[in-house]
Amino acid sequence: MLDKIEMRLTGSGGQGVILAAIIFADAALTDGINAIQTQSYGPEARGGASKAEVIISKDEIKFPKVVKNDILLALTQKAYDKYVASLDKNGILVVDESINVNEDVPYKIYSLPILETAKEKIGTHMVGNIVSVGVLYALMGEGLISYDTMVKSVSDRVPPATIDKNIKAFEEGIKLIRGW
Repeated sequence: MLDKIEMRLTGSGGQGVILAAIIFADAALTDGINAIQTQSYGPEARGGASKAEVIISKDEIKFPKVVKNDILLALTQKAYDKYVASLDKNGILVVDESINVNEDVPYKIYSLPILETAKEKIGTHMVGNIVSVGVLYALMGEGLISYDTMVKSVSDRVPPATIDKNIKAFEEGIKLIRGW
């Protein structure tokens, strides 16, 4: 169980990385853990660069931006190219399997069918961000934030008509890591 995690979630506008970061921050706060979330996106909004950061810590958070990037999620090649250099050498890189990565690096790489899982298992690419939430949650482990709190945070943040699909997407992301 980690006491502090600094994550940077990246992709293109419209992929929902900002919502994913908000879900993590919301869940951490609900479980009584300190969290801060920041975001930025290009002027194009949909299709432009998008980045969200979330810091989750059992201790006080002294600076609101990611300094030691423990986990980097990249859902597009452009996002990977732009942000991979910011990943800590002991960090974890999570990318969609469509991304070409340099495998001669010191950090752990998870190249997973995130976007394909959303499309094939749930029926829409729109939940790729929530599949990513499941992946990242499984990598963090349940010791920091409880499973029930994560499900509640997902449910509270998505449109009511899509709650079931999004919970299934979250669970499919967990399965990608646990190999179910």
